[in-house]
Order: sequence, then C-alpha cells, then structure tokens
Amino acid sequence: MKAYLLIDFGSTYTKLTAVDIESEEILATAKDITTVESDIMTGFNKAYENLMKQLEGKNVEFVKKLACSSAAGGLKMVAIGLVPELTAEAAKRAALGAGARVLKVYSYELTSREIEEIKNSNLDIILLAGGTDGGNKECIIHNAKMLADGGIKLPIVVAGNKVAVDEIEKIFNMTDIYYRVTENVMPKLNTLNVEPAREEIRKIFMNKIIEAKGMKNAENFISGILMPTPAAVLKAARVLSEGSDKEEGIGDLVVVDIGGATTDIHSIADGEPSKPGVTLRGLEEPFAKRTVEGDLGMRYSALSLWEAAGTRKIQKYLQDKAINVEENCKYRSENIKMVPETEEEIRFDEAMAKVATDMAMERHVGIIESVYTPMGIIYSQVGKDLLSLKYLVGTGGVLVHSNNPAEILKAGSFDINNPTYLKPQAPGYLLDKTYIMSAMGLLAEEYPDMAVRIMKKYLIELS
Repeated sequence: MKAYLLIDFGSTYTKLTAVDIESEEILATAKDITTVESDIMTGFNKAYENLMKQLEGKNVEFVKKLACSSAAGGLKMVAIGLVPELTAEAAKRAALGAGARVLKVYSYELTSREIEEIKNSNLDIILLAGGTDGGNKECIIHNAKMLADGGIKLPIVVAGNKVAVDEIEKIFNMTDIYYRVTENVMPKLNTLNVEPAREEIRKIFMNKIIEAKGMKNAENFISGILMPTPAAVLKAARVLSEGSDKEEGIGDLVVVDIGGATTDIHSIADGEPSKPGVTLRGLEEPFAKRTVEGDLGMRYSALSLWEAAGTRKIQKYLQDKAINVEENCKYRSENIKMVPETEEEIRFDEAMAKVATDMAMERHVGIIESVYTPMGIIYSQVGKDLLSLKYLVGTGGVLVHSNNPAEILKAGSFDINNPTYLKPQAPGYLLDKTYIMSAMGLLAEEYPDMAVRIMKKYLIELS
C-alpha cells in the first residue's frame, strides 16, 4: 500500500498523518511533544512509533514524507515599509501570509536605535519594502544602507519600489548579506501584490532557516520541509475554498485556529461590500488573508487574553460571576501543559476559547463606518466584509476536544449588539477533528484534487 507521511513539527506537538494515496483514506494519525530543544527527532520518533503500531499488518510503504514546521518559535520576521498604513502594512500582510510571526513593523527611515533593536530581536528574515513603483525611492535605499552598515546578517527579501532595486543590490553586494529581490508588495497605491514575496519567504525558510532551527536531523528522514505550518493551513484553506482542477471547492470560508500562544484566523474571500451603497476605503485586502493574535491564547497567552478582554467579557461567556477569572488565567499561563479535567475547568477553557474567537474575528474582519457629508450619510467599509461567508472551520485542541465546538465557533459570528463588525451572519460550522489541515496543505502541493476530496470527507459538519 503506497502512502504519504505528512508531518507537522508544531510549536508544542509533532503531528503525523498517514494517507493512502490510492484509496484517498487517512490510515492513521499520531502526535507527541515537539523536542526541538534537544533533538527534534526524539518527539517525532515517539509519534512515529505510535503511528506504526496503528498500521501493523497493513503493509504500508511511505513513498514520500513531507513536513511543515512552526517549531523553535516558527518563522520570525520584521517588516519594513514607508507609510504605516500603506507599504508597511502591505509588507506585514505578505509576511503573515507566508506563515511568519511578525514581531514588529517599521516605517519611514530606520534609525540607529531601530537597527540595534532589529539586531537583538532573534529574527529569521527581514522583509524590506517601501514606495510604489516609480514613487519614493529615497526611503527604501536609506533603509538598505542602514541594514548593511548596521552589520545585519539575516536574509532579506526586497519587495519595494522597483526603481530602487539596482541601488539596493549595489549596497547589499558590498556586504555578505544574503538577499533576494522580488516584485513590489504595493506596485500601485492601495494595490496589493503579496504572492511573490510570500514565495520568496517560503524558499528562504526551506533553504536556510530549517538548518538554523536544529531541523537538519529531520531532513535525513523526510523528503523536505516545504513551508511554515501556518502557510500550510492557509494553503489547505485556499484549495478547500476555491477547489482544484477536478474538484469543486466549498466556497468562501474562515479557519479559526485556537492555540496555546496565539489565535490565527485565515479567511478565503474577496470581502467586497455585500450591501448596496457602501464604498471601500483603505488598503486592498488579500483574497487569502491571515491574522495572528499573539495576546489571545489558551495557555502561554492566557494572562494577556484576560488583560485584552477584561473580566466581564470572560464572565459573559462563563455565565458565572463567582469564578475568579484572573486566578484561572494566571494558573493556565504558569501551567502550559494543563489538561482540563473537572467540569469547571472545561467550562472555563471553553469560555476563553469563545473570547479568543470573538476578539480574533473582530480584529480580522472589516468594519462599517458612517460618514456625514453635505449629501447626507454615506457608509464606508475598511477591511473585509464577511457577512455572507459560507463556512467557519475550527481547528486546534480546545475545539477538537470540546463537546460544544459549534458554540465556540458561534462566538465568531455576527453580533447584533456590535453591528459595525462585518462578521459572518449565518455560516455553517466545520470541525477539523483529526488535525488534518496542515497535512492537507502539504498534500495540496502535489495532489490538490486529492487534498480537496479528503478534506470534504474528513471535516465534520456541526449542527
């Protein structure tokens, strides 16, 4: 039996999925703690042993082993642009779509203090943008000089004003900076072009970052680490939504991924206004958009979730004012491997998950604003309109283990009491019960038709 082994070296768990590529069945799944601090293969081998026990007697031959990774903190980047709301924001969106954690966004001309901050930030890649094509080129050239003179030794992706590229190449060629030039992330005002930058970031991740993160041992066993885990999830979401050459997609969707440290939202939709008379304002939105909320997590970020939401918001979902919210969040942040066992612990975790879903969706979707003019009130939209979205897809431990995953996902839908946020009004709810989203993103690189069919088969529809 010919099979693919799809591996996700996650920040907490290493997850394995075995797929029969002839019958298009998931043969087995297994996971164990990721052990990047010692040897990444220790945790992998434990999960692999578990997987092989499940496959005993099935005569499985792994013809290919593909992996994604967010181990060792994932892919960490800074984005540099010109204007905060324009090229700097475009650079940030390109980095997020490539599966990175964006530690900071810099705009205008870099200062010596900012260069020192970048040097001390434990980064993997820098994305250097700035200026539309033919527009301001002085700023991006200044920033290239500052990076070169500051002794920055990190890979740099240059995705800014094409008129400045020749000068930037001269600057970087005089140093030992590793750089790659790609198309401008904002070639025209308010127009995004993030895919070329995303692809360059992925290539650098594959070729240079993996070795630096102690992943070389894994490369001897597998066929290759293709991309960061969040990029694999976004890839899976996109083929599930749009479909492939031979398979129809299921339509516009959002993936809600609630983790211990962050809540990631991936939306696949154009987000155009769904109501007549509404005008779009601000930066164009990417069709495949990812946002990461580093203060909304179930364990590492439990305290920051409480600080961001406040006691009353968590109590609203708990429906119990007697429980000490701060104490419970503090306990979880200090005990990151805690597994809820009592009814009260389970209810508290689910209330946190609802808050994370609610707030992460609010930050991801667009908002509608009323503007008073001499002609009367007009309505403008900033961001994506997801009112008519077809599906919310849930993944992540708290959703997978919940008895009420649909209730958690419903916290991310439209709220009549807060109508300015353009959250989905009546979506269907799907659950990634077997943790296959990242695996299907990997599979979609080679067999997109199969990846779509497997997701349609294994994602569970919730009532």
